[in-house]
Amino acid sequence: MLLLASPDEAAWRHAIEVDNILQKNTPASARRQATLIRKRLTTLDPQAWTMLAEREHEVVIQLLLAATVKHSRLLGDFIRNVYTNRQRRLEPTLAPGDWHEFLVECAHQDPQVAGWSDSTRAKLLQVIVRILVEAKYLESARSMKLTPKSLHPDVRRYLSVRHETYVLDCLERAK
Repeated sequence: MLLLASPDEAAWRHAIEVDNILQKNTPASARRQATLIRKRLTTLDPQAWTMLAEREHEVVIQLLLAATVKHSRLLGDFIRNVYTNRQRRLEPTLAPGDWHEFLVECAHQDPQVAGWSDSTRAKLLQVIVRILVEAKYLESARSMKLTPKSLHPDVRRYLSVRHETYVLDCLERAK
């Protein structure tokens, strides 16, 4: 994993743009993707990076989801407030109106949300659903069927030791 090597900016750029470690078609695409990945992964520490590089798929996926929740409060709140409420009510899928209702609630806390365009709202939902599918919390984007997971003990321990109560709250309730 590149971050474990603590690369300077030149080494980072070389790995992304010249070595094309992300295997993107253009350097611009590689830079955009690398920036997002770096922002998410730097919410974790070197111990987590080592776990990402060395551990089994389940641990990797859960740590990546934890990093994404830390990076995106919107995702975390959606998991905590919508996904877990559906589970609690024993409803097997997310409903089409859940996203709209969630954004209405968000707008009460942050008035800027009300100004988001329909295309922005749709894109954000698409990204959140893709993340939940990749993390195996949804069966597919089409079915929207909930497939809750128990947090791996090592991931739980990693987050607990670091007092990541918000992330734990999001991921522990979604089981």
